[in-house]
Amino acid sequence: MADFVLTSILWILALYGLFEIIKTIIHIHKYPSVSFNDTSFIITVHNQENNIEYFLKLFIYKILYYNLNIPEIVIVDLNSTDKTLDILNNFAKDFSFIKVLTLDEYKDILSISKQTTF
Repeated sequence: MADFVLTSILWILALYGLFEIIKTIIHIHKYPSVSFNDTSFIITVHNQENNIEYFLKLFIYKILYYNLNIPEIVIVDLNSTDKTLDILNNFAKDFSFIKVLTLDEYKDILSISKQTTF
C-alpha cells in the first residue's frame, strides 16, 4: 500500500512538472521578447529593508520570465537609515544589470547631464 501511495505521489508530481513545462513553452511563444531600446528603469527606495528583497526577486523573475530586454535597472537609495542599501548592494553584485546609487550620486549624475545638454 505504501508503494502505491508513493508511486501515485511521484506520478502526480511528474505530471505537474510536465504541465508547468508545457505552460512555460506556450507562454514564451505567446509573449515574444520585448525590447526597451536602451531604456533604464529607475526605482527609488527609502527604508525598505523588509520589502526590497522580495520586490527585487519578483521584479527580476518577471523580467526573465517575460523575456524583457531591460539593459539597466538603476535603484536610488534615498538616504535609508536601515539595511536597505546593503541589500541593494548584494543584488548589484549578483546581477550585472542592476546599478545602485545613493541620493548624492544620483544628484551628481543629474547635474552633470544638465550641464551637457544643448
